[in-house]
Parts: sequence; C-alpha cells; structure tokens
Amino acid sequence: MSPLALILLACLVWLAIGLLGATFSRRFVFVTRVLFPAGALVAATVALTALLALLTQGDTPHTATLPLGLPGLPFHLRLDALSALFLILLGAVAAGISIYAAGYFRRGQGSTPGLQCLLYHLFLASMGGVLLADDAYFFMVAWESMALSSYFLVTSDHRIAEIRRAGFLYLIVAHVGAIGILLSFGAMSGGTGDYTFDGIRTNAPEGWLASAAFLLALGGFGAKAGLLPLHVWLPEAHPAAPSPVSAMMSGVMLKTAIYGLLRVTFDLLPEQQWWWGALLLGLGLATALFGVVFSTVQSDMKRLLAYSSIENIGLIFAGIGLSLVFAANSMPLLAALALTAALYHCLNHAFFKSLLFLATGSVLHATGQRNLGRLGGLIHRMPWVAWLALLGVVASAGLPPLNGFVSEWLLLQSFLFTPQLPHGYLNMLLPVAAGAIALIAALAGFAMVKFFGVVFLGQPREEHLAKAHDAGRMERLGLIWLAAGCVLLGVLPNFVIAALDPVTNFLVGAGFAPAADKGSWLLLAPISEERASYSGAIFLGGLLAFTLALFFVVRAVFHGRLRRADAWDCGFPLLSGRTQDTAEGFGQPIRQVFAPFFRITREHPSPFDKEPHYRIVVDDPLWHWLYLPLAWLVDLGTRVVGKLQRGRIAIYLLYSFVTLLALLVFTTR
Repeated sequence: MSPLALILLACLVWLAIGLLGATFSRRFVFVTRVLFPAGALVAATVALTALLALLTQGDTPHTATLPLGLPGLPFHLRLDALSALFLILLGAVAAGISIYAAGYFRRGQGSTPGLQCLLYHLFLASMGGVLLADDAYFFMVAWESMALSSYFLVTSDHRIAEIRRAGFLYLIVAHVGAIGILLSFGAMSGGTGDYTFDGIRTNAPEGWLASAAFLLALGGFGAKAGLLPLHVWLPEAHPAAPSPVSAMMSGVMLKTAIYGLLRVTFDLLPEQQWWWGALLLGLGLATALFGVVFSTVQSDMKRLLAYSSIENIGLIFAGIGLSLVFAANSMPLLAALALTAALYHCLNHAFFKSLLFLATGSVLHATGQRNLGRLGGLIHRMPWVAWLALLGVVASAGLPPLNGFVSEWLLLQSFLFTPQLPHGYLNMLLPVAAGAIALIAALAGFAMVKFFGVVFLGQPREEHLAKAHDAGRMERLGLIWLAAGCVLLGVLPNFVIAALDPVTNFLVGAGFAPAADKGSWLLLAPISEERASYSGAIFLGGLLAFTLALFFVVRAVFHGRLRRADAWDCGFPLLSGRTQDTAEGFGQPIRQVFAPFFRITREHPSPFDKEPHYRIVVDDPLWHWLYLPLAWLVDLGTRVVGKLQRGRIAIYLLYSFVTLLALLVFTTR
C-alpha cells in the first residue's frame, strides 16, 4: 500500500470504530477499554506512516481520486510534505489522548461513551480528511464535518445552559470562518469552475484578487485558530468540553487552521507580498500578548489554558508572518528559519498543551473542581499527575531543556538577527517585536507558575481534597506518552529540524537543516556557532549530573541521616490553606499593570455584612465593545426583515411584482 492509501484506510477505520461505539453504546467496558485503545493504535499508525512518507517520498507527492462526491466533483487526495507533517502531529497527539480517554470517560457524565466514541473518531477522521484534501470541495466537506462533530463533543453535557451557550458561540464563529474560506477558494478559482488545488495553482489570481483571497483565508482560518479578535469562542468552548476533547481541539484542531493558511498562502497563491507578512506579524503579536495577559488573571484551570493556547497561536502566526516578509524580500534562508520556528512550535504546543488539558481532566475527576481557589496541595494526593503536569508546565513556560524553549528560541533568533529590510517601518517594527516576544515568554512563565503552584503546591484549600485520588493506569499512560513527546522534542532538536526540512523546501524553496547542523547532532546553531548555539541533550545531561552530585554530597555530609521538622513559618504558626496566596492574589500585579486590557467588575462587601464577600470579575473588553453591539445590530436587522413576512399571499405577490418591475427597468437600461 502507498502511504496515502494506508492513511486513508486509517481514517476509514476511525469511522468504523465510531460506528461500533454507537452500535454497542450500552457496553461501557467494550467502548472504553477496546475501541478507544484501538483508535490510539490507528493514530500511531497514521503518525508513523506520515513520518516515513515525509522522510522518503522526496518532492513527488502521492495523489489519488475517489469516486465520491457530486457528479463532476470527485474527491481528490494528496499527501505531500506539508500534509504529512500535520498528519504526524494528528496521529502522535491523538494516540496519547485516545489512550487517556479510555480511562477518562465515566458512566452518567454527559453523553453516553458510545455516542462520544462515534463523535470523537468522526472528529479524527474529519481532521485527516482536511489534511488529505486536494480540492476545495472535499476540503470544505471535511472542514464542516470537523466543525459539527467537535460542536457535539463540546456540548456533551448539554443539560447545562452555559455549555449550550458555549457550543452555540463556537458553532457560529466556525461557520462564519467557513464562509470566509469558501469565498477565498472562489476568489482563487478565478471563475474557471476548477476547484482542484492543481487547477487553482494553474489559474491562481494575482494583484488585488490574490490579496482578497489571502485576507478571506486569514479571516476564515483565523476564526478557527482563535486569532484576535475572532478568539471569543475559545475560552468558552474549552472549559465546556470534556478534557480529552479540549486537548484534541487545542492540540490538533487549531493546527488544522495553521495548515490551511500555509496551504493557501505559500502553495496555492503564486506570489507572497510583504504586507501580508507584516499584517500576520502584527496580528500574531497582538493575539499572543492578549492571550498571555488574560491567562495570568484566570481563576479557572481550563480558561487559563485556553487563553494560553491563544498566546501560542499568536506566536505561530507571528513566525509565519516573519517568514512571509523574508520570502517576499527574497531571503529564503531566513524565511526557512522563521517558518521552521513556527512549524516546530506547532508540534510543541500540540504536545504540552494536550498534556496540560489532560492533567486538568484528572484533577477535575479527582476533586470535582475547576476553580483554582478551591484547590491546592494535590501533589501529595496525585503525584503522578503533578509530576507529569510539571513537565508540561516547564515546556509551556519555554524553559530548557524541554520542547517549548527550542521553538521560542528559534523564533527569537529569527527576529534578533534580521538583516536590513527594504521597508523602513519593518526595520523599526522587528526589534519591538523581539522585545514583545521576550515579554510574552516571561508572562507565560508567570501564568504556568500560577497554574502549577496554586493547583499542586501548598496546602489544600478545601477539606474534601483529602479524598482526591491519582489518575488511573490508562490516564497515566496517555499522560506519559505526551510528556515523553515534550522531552524528545526538546533534547533532539536537530532531528526535528531535519524532518521539517522537506516542508520548508516545499513552501519557501529553502531548507534550514544544513545551516542548523554545523557541528554535530548535539549542537543547534541557527545563525552561526560564534553568535548563538544550544544543545538540549547537553543541558539535560548537565542538569541530571548536577542533581545526582548534589544528592551524593548531601548524603556524604549528613551520612544518610534524615531529620523532619516543620517548615519555617516567619514566626506565624497558624498557616492553613486559607492563609496562602490565592489565584486572584497571584494575578493582582498583572491586573494592576495591564488594567487597560481588562474590563473589571468588583463587588465590595458592606461593613455591616455578617458574612462579607469580595468578588472580582475580569471580562474580555472586546466582547462588550465588538460582539454585543454586533449582536444588537443583527437582532435589529432580523426584526426589520421579519416585518416583511406578514403571512398574506397578497403581500408576497406584491413583492414578486415589484421585483419583476425592477428587473425590467434594469434590463431595459
């Protein structure tokens, strides 16, 4: 079998697994312990097949045509370097999430596991279809299937009004984005009626029509990715969905939007313009800063991670924008460097954010709480989850030797060592952008310290936390899989960059791997060894060696004796869960410094209250400044249009008569 046929077969197997889950929906053990692990095995097969195709197929893509669809519009499939990379991401991350899901789902929580099995594997197959599509028709069919299946997964617990509202908001934004993508394909087809990607490449528009197609694609894919100001669905849908679904949406589904934008911008459109990159760069940095600032002040675990996903998506868009700027100014090596950083961060974010969402799922099962103010001290009750979540936190904070550091470091390198560009405003913007990325990285570290410290460290803030239990075996296995990915992507960057080389060659006509591998496989030198280099493996080895040396020195000095004593309490012995820092207190400095970012509502207690209560609510100002007025205008328009529908046949005949007269006048002229 060719790699394309094998991956297509895997997508069909996913659909078959989903149908089996719906058929045997009452057999809980069969669905959770057999079908979900089978889906994980299929996902691992997809990742391995796509990896072999990426490394061996060269410049010749695998193509096929299926006798499906409408007459004259069959489904066209294509497996090239770009689709292979994102299929690796899909398969590798879905394998860990599916294993975790086998131990996560419970009886009586939301939809039945059989229905969730159907929707979950339809979701996987739809994302596979998006990545394999080679025509606009099949792409949109798979795209809408992905949106609908994920909507029903988000609203699994549909009895709760807040979850129904979050799902409805997600569905609206998804369909608005789909309209933008559809119009972009229409603009690129140029009225030829040929919607295959080969036909679009042949008849691709130029000038203002190409810019219109790019802007429509940016709006459509940006809505799915959570790009500012189309981000509002993301912090609502992620907390509403079950944790494996949140992990799949944040880790994988958002990357399908990145894939779509790369496909349109670098592959289907013939030439890139520098201002496209400047626009992407500005939007990406604004999105990243907005997301990270809001993540630092959240008191809900999942909302904190959702805003963190917005931040990481912004960094990816900034990298793509910088690559566009370099490509438009005939700097292919630097374009490859920036694009490598963006693609690397796609892989990294998929692993560490999926790991963190799954860890919150285990905490939610063990405690029944998402509110940070009611957690704490869980490292003693949930050591497996705590230590594995710590790896995800370190990776998300961009600290070495884990994977988040490598991609952010490469992105910063591409900004810092930018040569003189022919546009004065860009030369002024890029150093500011480098400073913004450093600020974003620092705030991301702050948010992750808050997340891990409030949830796992300190003392329990509620009595019932003493009954918390650690994750089960299947959940641990899924967490370990994703944590291992964070480690391997961090300590072996040269191998990852070599695997990304065919993708950058395909998109910008240059590869970064030969420039990166100047020394040995241990050393990563983006520009030159004299200016900056990094080795994750050496850093990890030194860290482990220092830890072991310190351990043996302590044992030699104290001769293995162990003495237990109370921690130093600053002279105040009445420490408890209520006297330690809260999530709101932790984020107070950020609220003060970035106050213009927020819409803050405070409820102050009265001096005469018997039980005084202080409450602070931090809202997204764009929701009140943009979306609520837009909703009011839409409601007003529907009420005006609704008056035209009187329910009387004479009125409708009058409308038809007036329309006919208008057409006669128009044609006469």
